[in-house]
Amino acid sequence: MIRTMIVDDDALVRLGLADLLDADPGVTLVAQAADGLQAVEQATAHRVDVALVDVRMPRMDGIAATARLRALPHPPRVITLTTFDLDEYVYNALAAGADGFLLKDSDPADILRAVHLVAAGSAMLHPTAARRLIDRYHHTARPQATAAQARIERLTPREREVLSLLADGATNADIAVGLGMRESTVKAHVSRILIGLGVSNRVQAALLARDAGLPPGSRPGRS
Repeated sequence: MIRTMIVDDDALVRLGLADLLDADPGVTLVAQAADGLQAVEQATAHRVDVALVDVRMPRMDGIAATARLRALPHPPRVITLTTFDLDEYVYNALAAGADGFLLKDSDPADILRAVHLVAAGSAMLHPTAARRLIDRYHHTARPQATAAQARIERLTPREREVLSLLADGATNADIAVGLGMRESTVKAHVSRILIGLGVSNRVQAALLARDAGLPPGSRPGRS
């Protein structure tokens, strides 16, 4: 059962998301908050696996709240869920540690899919946001690319193979099939990759890999 929290200052939005989450038998809603400060309080009082967090809120916005949530001893994974498809929101949310970024008008099935993917350790970005991130990192300044390459050199060859597939959007199950590993072994590799790169989640690792120009992996089923 995935334990979730909704963080949004709009009571109607919270009600709609609560109804959506309640309709999924694999998800339970354990907390709600109207701003970032309440979110931190609720996540401290309740064990939360995934938090759906708005950006624009009083007292503490969603970006600051995400950073605070990710710094907790038992941090929830975070999906930024906002009305505004702005570049600064995407970049700042991911930099703060968000594992996903979706618009509030996303298909309800996509929101539920994101909850399950993020809870399982994967990531999910709105297609437009993902495209702009890729475009941005294709134009990264060379010094930053060099620094990213130096960080990736810390990894073993096997870990770089796993990172290539991860950066290509593969799940742990995909990677296990593609590299002939147990899924538990893939999880161990991913944990070491995050530590070795000095990042907090798969999204940041994938962006670093793209920044460094790491060639994409060969996902199962791809030609």
